[in-house]
Amino acid sequence: QVQLVESGGGLVQAGDSLRLSCAASGRSLSSYTMGWFRQAPGKEREFVAAIPYSGGSRNYAGSVKGRFTISRDNAKNTVYLQMNSLKPEDTAVYYCAARYYSLSEYFYWGQGTQVTVSS
Repeated sequence: QVQLVESGGGLVQAGDSLRLSCAASGRSLSSYTMGWFRQAPGKEREFVAAIPYSGGSRNYAGSVKGRFTISRDNAKNTVYLQMNSLKPEDTAVYYCAARYYSLSEYFYWGQGTQVTVSS
């Protein structure tokens, strides 16, 4: 079992930055691809970013590419999402998720952290 707990959300103004953290317990994340997803009110959950267990090539949604950076510290069992130049359309509940590196489905999910960007 992997337990994921997100933190770092809050209310900011457009153009500000936030760093989200996702702390894992129960198992080392070193064999897991980690992802960030978000869900805005009235919308479906969408992919934001992912980083493989090796910390190599990262994937980003087009809407955040160049503004958000995903990183991980396997020694701390933590994944981060640095969000810069935030826009009101980034307002959502942000979730981190983990999938074993050889599988395609994200199996473990956190409870989410709210990010609100005012204009």
